[in-house]
Amino acid sequence: MVKIEESKVIDIGRVLNDKKRPLKERFRALFSLKNIGGTKALECIESCFVDDSALLKHELAYCLGQMQDRAAIPILVKVLEDESQEPMVRHEAAEALGAIGSKEVEEILIKFSTDSVIEVAETCEIALGRIRWLQNKEADFVDSNPYASVDPTPPANNTNIADLQKILLDEENSLFNRYRAMFSLRNLQTKESVLALATGLKGKSALFRHEVAFVLGQLQEECSVPFLAENLRDEEENEMVRHECAEALGAIATEECTEILNQYLDDEKRVVKESCEVALDMCEYENSPEFQYADTLGKVSSN
Repeated sequence: MVKIEESKVIDIGRVLNDKKRPLKERFRALFSLKNIGGTKALECIESCFVDDSALLKHELAYCLGQMQDRAAIPILVKVLEDESQEPMVRHEAAEALGAIGSKEVEEILIKFSTDSVIEVAETCEIALGRIRWLQNKEADFVDSNPYASVDPTPPANNTNIADLQKILLDEENSLFNRYRAMFSLRNLQTKESVLALATGLKGKSALFRHEVAFVLGQLQEECSVPFLAENLRDEEENEMVRHECAEALGAIATEECTEILNQYLDDEKRVVKESCEVALDMCEYENSPEFQYADTLGKVSSN
């Protein structure tokens, strides 16, 4: 948690909640609040759930989960229960409850694990799996996650790419186990593991495909661009998946990614259009002198 004057937190919150501001500025305000943490930051984030952008609201829920603050639980439960919220927002609220990992939300997750919206129901099942795993996790478990994210499941205790890919693509296996294989493949950070992951973009579950795209965005490997682009271009694809493919391309940030994203700035699906706007801002940042300098400093300090 970053210590900062309350008045400044409120000012950042105003930016987040200002519909006249460009979406990229509101996203930056959100991530500033996430890093600051505390009661006032939570209040600013909660007040934004009345916005008309599903993309922004889903990101609010994601950040609340990543903040790992139990004070966010009532906010997330309210969003999950609100059937007027878009499916991707309710899904993210359920995932965030799993990320916080408190046993107290088991009952609400069980209730919505039979939700009529399949993405919400599947997310509740995975969140329940994580909470129960936390209560009974192996004493010798070591999380090999090289990223700063709180993941929906722990990685599998396996590093064999062929075995992990088999589990990843096994439609008869539980989503919890397939997610575990997914995160193990991600943690390997090799071209072979990335290409194995990319095959998951053809899975039957939209929720699963969207998580594969998210993970490929974390990896930022250029070899995944053709697979992400294919799903983004598919107008029959679930908009939640297309959105995540767009943001993954923004994280990879090659010239090809920029060209692809520019093609969908006027997409009929608002969440796809807005994701491309945010992703192009990510491309610009990733290729900026400021980022390159910061990245160099990080590499020097880690050696």
